[in-house]
Amino acid sequence: MLDKLRGEVLEANLELVRRGLVLYTFGNASGIARDHGGLVVIKPSGVPYETMTPADMVITDLEGRVVEGKLRPSSDLPTHIALYRAFPSIGGVVHTHSRHATAWAQARLEIPCFGTTHADHFCGSIPVTAPLTPAEIDADYEANTGVAIVRLLEGREALGCPAALVAGHGPFCWGKSAMAAAQTAVVVEELAAMAWQTVTINPQATPIPAVLRDKHYYRKHGDKAYYGQK
Repeated sequence: MLDKLRGEVLEANLELVRRGLVLYTFGNASGIARDHGGLVVIKPSGVPYETMTPADMVITDLEGRVVEGKLRPSSDLPTHIALYRAFPSIGGVVHTHSRHATAWAQARLEIPCFGTTHADHFCGSIPVTAPLTPAEIDADYEANTGVAIVRLLEGREALGCPAALVAGHGPFCWGKSAMAAAQTAVVVEELAAMAWQTVTINPQATPIPAVLRDKHYYRKHGDKAYYGQK
């Protein structure tokens, strides 16, 4: 069942390794088969990337129940599920503890849009959630992490803001597919590093003007985009 998606999700997980975004068994990637009743394929918990095969990917339903697979799914599964349930446009979710993006999350600061490289991918800052309350941490921690992200994105189109920093934790990224989400995770880490270096060089740096930000974002996104080939 869903062999193609298993392969795609494995490849998205391995992309995190190739790009240096994960260590040991950190992080996870998943994909959803909405045409198969919303079944989710996700990395198994605590399994080293170098030994993983497509058969190791775990299939669950949107209640978190294992449908196929011998291993336990990632402990972050409830967060992924919360995003899939809230945003039908999402086809893949990735979570990493990449150094620079996680540093911004630990600082509980959004990543400002300091330049056009950032604006090519995000029409504004990469937002950060409010810290979870003690009650939210004690009960259904991973699910409440997803709730915090959904709350943060209220009023936004998910693919228009394809990542968020979870305060004190790290980045979650998403896209139309698992690989698209992995690519977003790569971009977020690069933008986080650039932003850190920017404020190191100039602590008074401010975001670029909205007109320049919007020009760069919308030449790549939306109905009037003209970047790239048809």
